[in-house]
Formats: sequence, structure tokens, C-alpha cells
Amino acid sequence: MGNCIPVCKVNMGSEGPKNVTFHVTGFKKFQGVAENPTETIVNNLNEYVSKNSLPAGVKLASCTVLETAGEGARPALNQLFETAASNSDNELVVWLHIGVNSGAQKFAIERQAFNEATFRCCDELGWQPQQVPIVPDDGETSKTRQTRCSVESILDFMKKKGFNVMISDDAGRFVCNYVYYHSLRFAEERGHKSLFVHVPLFSKIDEETQMRFISSLFEAIAATC
Repeated sequence: MGNCIPVCKVNMGSEGPKNVTFHVTGFKKFQGVAENPTETIVNNLNEYVSKNSLPAGVKLASCTVLETAGEGARPALNQLFETAASNSDNELVVWLHIGVNSGAQKFAIERQAFNEATFRCCDELGWQPQQVPIVPDDGETSKTRQTRCSVESILDFMKKKGFNVMISDDAGRFVCNYVYYHSLRFAEERGHKSLFVHVPLFSKIDEETQMRFISSLFEAIAATC
């Protein structure tokens, strides 16, 4: 967990002043990606926003790097949700998850997650499910959960900032999708919002640009929620 950034209040419309509190996660290494850029981004994010400031009313409450694992890492994920999830009447909680797509050339905003775990390789704790429902009580593996963030508005905002970004309707079936599905379900239950973004390797888009992208994403989400 990182240090909190001081909060100011922002006018979010007719509901009056509302704070937007972000909890950000990234991942450690996994098969084929020995150095995960999202680990670097999340570890450096508190320092970056403290130097460059966040929009008024926006707070970065926690930064967590997760094991790139599904079921074996779920207790830690659930604990993160429960311990960091308190919010007041004038606060919107947003869960922002960052994963890497090693073959990508641009950023991708993920619209949804599928209730399916089909891992192309073992995760970092040795689990490799095939066509398994992530939440059996939710029904078939074809079920999806969609973010309550306005992905089209966020896309437009980020493009105007000059970033090479797209909307994706498929986060894959590996750990990224697994975490996103659980997060969307939890967010819906608690009245929070959840969003997952995929970033390229630093060899495709450099670290400084990626840090600016995530910082600008806070502004985009807060402005469009």
C-alpha cells in the first residue's frame, strides 16, 4: 500500500462535492514476461503523482502489486477489497487494475470481463484451469460483467491527451480477466466502479509515457464518472 495523496473536493454536478478515491493494482512477473511493466508503474505511482499532482477531488489511496495468479491468490485479493473498500456518502471508490499485453502496440481500455478461466499456461502458483466458471453461482462461462465507467468518454478524453489508446471487449481468459471479473462483481455489490486497462511493454511505449497515461486516466475517470 502506498501513502495517501491529499484530497480536495471537486464539484461533480447536481449531487454536490464528491471525492474520487482510487485503488490501483498491477501484477508481478509471469511466464513469458520476466519484467512486468505494471509492477514498475504501480510501485512508482505514489511518487509520480506526488510530484505531478492529481486533479482536485482525486485521491490515490492504495497501490498494490498482485501475484499473477488466480484461485491461489484470491484470498489476498478479497482481503484487499475488504480492507480498502470503505467509502462515505461523498466519496466514489474506483478500482483501477493494470495488466500487460506483451503483444500490444497501444493502450487498451477493457469494457468487460467473462466468467471464464481458461489459462493458456500455469499461473505463478501452478494453476491452469480450462473452461472453468470464475464464479459458479453466476452461471455459464459466457456470462459477462461490464464496467460502469463510460469507456467511450474515457477513450475520447485520453485520445485528446494524445495517447494511442483503444477500447477492447475481450481481456482474454488469463489472470487479468480473472481479477477483473471479481473486481466488477465486488464493485457492483458495493456501489463502486472498476476498470481494467492493458498496457504494452516498455519497449513499445516508454515508462514515462505510461506513467503519464495512468495519471491522465485518473483525471479521465473522475471527469466522466
